Amino acid sequence: MSWLSKFIGGMVGLALGGPLGMIAGIAFASVIDKAGRTQAPGYQSSLTRQQQLFFVGSFSLLAHVAAADGEVTPSERQKVIEFIRRDLRLSYGEEELALRVFDAALTARQSVEAIATQFYQGYWRDPAVLQLVVDICYRVASADGRISKSEEAIIMRIERLFHFTDPIIDAFHRRYGLATSSLEHAYATLNLSPSATNEEIKRMYRKLSMEYHPDTLLSKGVGEEFLNAATAKFREIQESYDQIKKERNL
Repeated sequence: MSWLSKFIGGMVGLALGGPLGMIAGIAFASVIDKAGRTQAPGYQSSLTRQQQLFFVGSFSLLAHVAAADGEVTPSERQKVIEFIRRDLRLSYGEEELALRVFDAALTARQSVEAIATQFYQGYWRDPAVLQLVVDICYRVASADGRISKSEEAIIMRIERLFHFTDPIIDAFHRRYGLATSSLEHAYATLNLSPSATNEEIKRMYRKLSMEYHPDTLLSKGVGEEFLNAATAKFREIQESYDQIKKERNL
């Protein structure tokens, strides 16, 4: 590894600090090839600290979910790649960086507790961002049609480390496995139970629509590379509310 590669990797790591800084240093250092050429021109330096935190933190947590059974199988890695291509639609250079972060997180020996805690410290004021990350973890884990007990267990650890309340955790579990109908799934998407009042439903819809609007999330440091995932979440909230409105004649 050249001194230039080490320098650039170290600067990115220092910007984040902590366990995510170590992972970032490993991952971003390797985007400089042996000849000293940057493989993803300009992208690395264009990230703000919050965008670095979200980008590195998200893919580091995904690595822990994928390795929940002790190792990352080819099929588990493929789920992450498919998510990157189908849901995020990253450019070639961005996809390369995402996978380097994913691989660095597997080798850096940083615990899920350390990673999730640092991520929470950066976003504790923005619960929608924290919930978006957990939503991404569930979506990737369920991409093959099932969520293993070990995957569910580690996501639950992340939820607790993010200080989610029991109703929020329950809503995630109903959305990704326990919901028995599309209507129950709609209530879970709004973090509500079917017993919620009409006023509670309207209030929660307004709250989530504002929090998960793509422009709001972008302003919180969720990079443009996650805009498609944020838009899909926002659309799901809209569709769930429309379904509940129709069922209740609101």
